[in-house]
Amino acid sequence: MKRFVSFFLTVLTALNLNAQTPKYLDNNAPMEERIEDALSRMTLHEKISMLHAQSKFTSAGVPRLGIRQLNMDDGPHGCREELEWNTWSPAKWTNDYVVAFPSLTCLAATWNPDMSALYGNAISEEFAFRGKDVLLGPGVNMARTPLNGRAFEYMGEDPVLASEMVVPYIQHVQQNGVACCLKHFVLNDQETDRFRVNVNVSERALREIYLRPFEMAVKKAKTWSMMGSYNLWQNVHCCHNDALLNGILKKEWGWDGALVSDWGGTTNTQEAIYGGLDIEMGTYTDGKLRESEFTYDDYYLAKPFEQLVKDGKVPMSVLDEKVRRVLRLIFRTAMNPKKVIGNQCSEAHYEVCRQIGEEGIVLLKNEKLLPLEPAAVQGKRILVVGENATRSLTQGGGSSELKTLRDISPLEAIQQMYAGCTVMHAQGYVSGRAVYDRVDRINADENKRLHDEAVRMAREADFVIYVGGLNKNHGQDCENGDREGYNLSFGQNELIADLAAVQKNIVVVTFGGNPYAMPWLRKVPALLHCWYLGSEAGSALAGVLSGKVNPSGKLPVTFAQRLEDYSSMRFGAEGYPGTNKQVHYKEGIFMGYRWFDLPKAAQQNFLKSEHAQDLTAVGQPLFPFGFGLSYTTFRYGKPTISATGDYGWTVTVDVTNTGQRAGKEVVQLYVGRKDKSGVARPVKELKYFTKVSLQPGNTKQVNLFIRRDDLSYWDEKTHGWNIEPGTYNAYVCASSTDVRGVVSFKY
Repeated sequence: MKRFVSFFLTVLTALNLNAQTPKYLDNNAPMEERIEDALSRMTLHEKISMLHAQSKFTSAGVPRLGIRQLNMDDGPHGCREELEWNTWSPAKWTNDYVVAFPSLTCLAATWNPDMSALYGNAISEEFAFRGKDVLLGPGVNMARTPLNGRAFEYMGEDPVLASEMVVPYIQHVQQNGVACCLKHFVLNDQETDRFRVNVNVSERALREIYLRPFEMAVKKAKTWSMMGSYNLWQNVHCCHNDALLNGILKKEWGWDGALVSDWGGTTNTQEAIYGGLDIEMGTYTDGKLRESEFTYDDYYLAKPFEQLVKDGKVPMSVLDEKVRRVLRLIFRTAMNPKKVIGNQCSEAHYEVCRQIGEEGIVLLKNEKLLPLEPAAVQGKRILVVGENATRSLTQGGGSSELKTLRDISPLEAIQQMYAGCTVMHAQGYVSGRAVYDRVDRINADENKRLHDEAVRMAREADFVIYVGGLNKNHGQDCENGDREGYNLSFGQNELIADLAAVQKNIVVVTFGGNPYAMPWLRKVPALLHCWYLGSEAGSALAGVLSGKVNPSGKLPVTFAQRLEDYSSMRFGAEGYPGTNKQVHYKEGIFMGYRWFDLPKAAQQNFLKSEHAQDLTAVGQPLFPFGFGLSYTTFRYGKPTISATGDYGWTVTVDVTNTGQRAGKEVVQLYVGRKDKSGVARPVKELKYFTKVSLQPGNTKQVNLFIRRDDLSYWDEKTHGWNIEPGTYNAYVCASSTDVRGVVSFKY
């Protein structure tokens, strides 16, 4: 009888508890009240457990309270395959195949925020379907050097372009209940010595260039989490840098998200506690390969932190502040009732992949050879040359490597598009396997044989489509190592030149996330740059080659003639990759097109004043920032400008499609100081852009907007933004060097 009464009372108690749902589980309760309620119910150990990894890609919840763990996975181009719980080895599941979306350089090259929104929605659906809460990406580190092995994961050299493209991506990921973990905060602009190098950068360059996309992602997109970078700033690791994370990110910008360390980026308990870190991941590993004999409870924010709180050496308030941020992230994602179910490898996702790839391909040169319309080349012999015509470029590259269900190669798509032709293939060169931490040795004799075979076959063809460029091997576009040089590797320069010598109808197609030298450029009539196009790479390329798609991509980076022409490369090893674990950004704000825009005399004076080691003249870029051709032509009218209340100014210009094909044009607005400035200023800086679609003969009125804040610069004397009164120029451009109209205005 006593047992029955005890059981009955237990059931009544349980029913009563269920009738009174705790506030933290009430989805209708205000977020901050839920957080405080959950926090009040947690033990010290449960709080500590939420702040560090419990596996390679998860951090703990509180099972006792029904608070779920966070499931993270690498992006930013697709959901990484499942790994074993506690190793870097694949789990060998059969249901973790995904769509590989184009690289973020390709997305940036679309100059189309609508494509970014499509990207974010589609990729988050795949993450949600796989049960993921946090997408480790996107990345907005700046393309300071063309040797950066990880630049393909980022969005170019300009903070405004990166900002405008990253905001819709984040918004459309997070509206589906998946968090973006924006990375890498901040100055992770090279892979060489990434774990150790301290970045010396002026306060002004830091604010105007490198922090700007992160700031916009916080203020406009409200990113829910962010990843600290491996490198140091002010000789403190960025994963627990008090001045950066607490001072700028959390206090100045008012950010309420959770700061996640890069894997293996945490190095010190005291700094981790007080330096702004919230979730510690991957400690005691190298972030990719090396395993650890330590347990997760040995992490800096695990037992050591817990003991300091127990001993009264760290206030509970410090711990609670971190837990609040983690709970907020969990309630926004893992416990968000509005999180989508999602889907995986749907035809809609492949369609998004193809569309972004088509819009991101940049036509760099065309002497009336493209498009190769199938009907016009019917019965001809087409030779496809190059390893990238058949090589998977969704594999390799480091943490962004993907396990795909299907990839359409360039060769396969070209064969389908030109079914009425004889399509042959010659590999042309060999590059070795996709490896992460070393460069494969290349057999010189085998490469010569492949080279000679391709040239021989080119003599017998009517057209050659060369498909090469970079790949995702170590020493190319790959995490944990930068490129070995500015030239294309594996003898490609010689191969392209020799092919062009025997076949005038040659189209060069390159893949890759970085600019490169082109000593053969004058010898080829057509050139397309494709970045990395993902699972629909072949379809996107074939669409542009055939004219089914009119190319509309524009460069998000400057293609210089020589490596030495980039401002970051003018200061010897101090400027890149650094000496004694210190790298100096002596070029300041004059990075990318801002440098190439300067008059020659100003370049020389700047180099002398900064004690540059290389004072040789800077050549004009091969292709400037914002450049890209079309199969049609566009005429710009004369721009006008008008004040827009307290907001700023509106620049209006008519754009007409003067060709025979429908096409899209990116209209770019740059602003520069007309009066003499009291500080060094770029000639002009990108402030706004829009992409317009026009039928042949049609004209559209385009409005471009300038905010008052667009005129500001970071004043190192007052440590704040400042606007100089005076006269400014607004430049309406088709690229950074193709100015179609200028109007002046006063502030």
